[in-house]
Parts: sequence; structure tokens; C-alpha cells
Amino acid sequence: MLLKRDEKLTENSYYEASVRRPAPLPALAGRMTADVCVIGAGLAGLSAALELRARGLSVVVLEAQTAGWGASGRNGGQAIVGYASDESIEAQFGLDDARTAWQVTVDALDLLRERIATHEIDCDFVSGYLSLAVNAKKAAELVKSTAELERRYGYAMQTVAPDQVGEWIASERFHSGVFDPRSGHLHPLKYCLGLARAAREAGAQIFEHSPVVQVERGVRPVVRTSQGEVACDFVVMAGNVYLNEYGKAVAPEIGARIMPVGTYIIATEPMEAGRAEALIRQRAAVCDTNFVLDYFRPTADHRMLFGGRVSYSGATPMNLAGSMRQRMLAVFPQLSDLAVPHAWGGFVDITMNRGPDFGRVDSNIYYLQGFSGHGLALTGMAGQLAAEAIAGQAGRFDLLARLRHHAFPGGPAMRTPALVLGMLYHRIRDLL
Repeated sequence: MLLKRDEKLTENSYYEASVRRPAPLPALAGRMTADVCVIGAGLAGLSAALELRARGLSVVVLEAQTAGWGASGRNGGQAIVGYASDESIEAQFGLDDARTAWQVTVDALDLLRERIATHEIDCDFVSGYLSLAVNAKKAAELVKSTAELERRYGYAMQTVAPDQVGEWIASERFHSGVFDPRSGHLHPLKYCLGLARAAREAGAQIFEHSPVVQVERGVRPVVRTSQGEVACDFVVMAGNVYLNEYGKAVAPEIGARIMPVGTYIIATEPMEAGRAEALIRQRAAVCDTNFVLDYFRPTADHRMLFGGRVSYSGATPMNLAGSMRQRMLAVFPQLSDLAVPHAWGGFVDITMNRGPDFGRVDSNIYYLQGFSGHGLALTGMAGQLAAEAIAGQAGRFDLLARLRHHAFPGGPAMRTPALVLGMLYHRIRDLL
């Protein structure tokens, strides 16, 4: 099971070490009723709960672990416009609908900022995102894609020419890049716990340590845990890669459409403020343009947070902290004197075409998954779209639900080896 591979990945998380969690919430016991039952207290599920309460619906949220335990509380913290593969969306939708889908991601960034302000969530948000190319060939590809983005979607970013790179980042690794002032970064676990607090204050009931083992479908679905059940009119399934991990399969027909991918991050010890601020202009988040990419950003307490290694096999890399530190030093050799006290990871869900997978498994059972590494902002919008659809305004939800998705080839036994070979191919292409 995925959970067995995931057990140790939370133990040394900088995010967990830098928050004070509220008192644990009780587990579900007995029978309850609600208008909507939400499965999963991550960013998507909590967003749905908050939006549903704003529309006057009663909401119960069931979380298998604790709020923000999964990818919502362990990710790289980069809130980025767009999808992991905008090309695949346009190929299916055509330009007009693809523009509408793109605007959903722009609105998602606005929604994130709005929620931080409205609910007074202290989550260290910083605007600014640098996308950097490591060589001239990749730089040409980046310039072309950026120009196409502005021409086709009206979204402009600032070019960083080769002779300007040193003004933006204290690293000799990069050739050139682009800067997006609208995207940014934050402490994802602080943000997720802030959404949980806001949802509870709005009247949503959240139960932790309440893994869902079965959803009985029908006119009035029943969502069951080992100790209780919720009878409801609608279900929103936001468990992502963990949805079918407990007991009976909850929605087996959508499990094969996503693949769990391990991703890993380190955080250094704190630096002096001036030293940290000299590394990256405007304290922006940074990502390179390789297929197997590195991403990094400064934290509010002046650490360097650096992520990049991925595992399609599900196996945690050996010497995780050491190997990730070497990747960081390839970008910032001047940080060689800093210790790395935190190294952690987790699993994100990807789809075959890297587009989000939203839809229904029944007329009253919605699911949100397949964020493919672009979930920090998009999860919030996903919850809003699900709430809109339940309240009778399904236009934006149904647009994204039109995206066609295929199961990963080979079934459970062969899809992982096939993806490992595919990633090896892309690593070789990055080196070339």
C-alpha cells in the first residue's frame, strides 16, 4: 500500500516543525447527516467545505489522518499560474475554451490571496516566480513558449536576459529566464491549517483519524468509516492518491487515472537575513525548465528550501538529505557551510496528460484529483468549482470535467516500471 511507503516521509518535515497544530479533532463516531460529505481535509476538500458553507449547506469533512497531512501540507509551496501541460488542454478544447480554462488558474491565484486576507491566514505569502533555463537551447524554448502564452492567452511575463540573470539570482547555473509577478510562494501547511480553521468557524464539522472505507451510492449516499457513517445528498471526494488506500475501494474506477509520484525537499538551517536576501531577488520562488526539474525558494526564517528529486517507483532515494544537498550546491555552492536539518517528501498525483481530473462518478458524487504538481492554487479553485456545481452553477466545473483521461498502461503491476523507464529517457534528454 502507498501508506506503508509514506510513513517515514513526514517525520522530518520543516513545515511540521515550524507550525503549532491545534488540538486534535475527534474521529467520527455514530451516524450523522449532512447536505454534503467531503472526503479529505487537504486544500481541495477544505476549500470545498468553505465554499459550501458560504452557500448555506451543512458539511461534514472526513480526514483519514490530520488536516494537511498529505501533499497539501508537504509540497514545495509554489503557487503557480497555469497547468502542468497547457498544450494538452488546448489540443482537446480548442483555443476559446482553453482560454477559459487558463483564466480559471489566474482566478485561482486571486482566490488564494483573497482567502489569506479574508481569513487572516499567516502563511508567509510572497509574490514572484522565476522560471530559469539552464542553457541556450532551453532558453530559446522558454522564450518561444512565453511569447505564445502572451499571444494566445494574454498573460505577460517579464523577460530576464542572459546579461540580467545575475541581478535576479546569485547562481552561475542559469542562462536566462522569465519572471511572473502574479505567481508566488507560501508555507503550505500554515495555509492549509488556516483554511481548516476558517472552515470550522464557518460551521463545517471536521473529523480527523476517520478514514473512509466505503461510499454507498444512491439517491442519498452513505459515507462509511470504521466507526461511523454520514448520510448526505452529495459527496465531494478529495482524497487524491490516498482515496482508495483504506479498507474497501471508495472509487476504484478513477484510481487508475492518476499515478502517485514521490517528490522530495530539504531545508537548510537559517542564515543571516542579508545573506538569504542576496540569493534571490525579491525573495521569489524559482524553478528550472528541465523535465526533471529543481525548484527552490527562501523561507520566512531565512532558510533555503530546495526540492527536485522525484520517484516514480515509490521508493525513497537513499541518503535523501545528502543527495538533495548536492543538487542544491550545484545551484548555490556558496551554501556549502549550511547544515540540512530537514529532509522530507510525499506523493503528488499526476495524470497521463498532466491535466487536472475533475468529474462525477455518479450524479451526486464529485471528485477532484490529478493536480499534477500545480495544485497549491488550483486546489482552492477546484473546491470552489465543486461547490458551484452542487449549488447548480456547473459551467466551469463541467468545462474542466470535459478533459479526457486515460488509465496508466500496464495496470498496477506494470505502470510503475513503465514510468521509471520514461523518466530515465527524459533525464537523458535534460543532460543532452
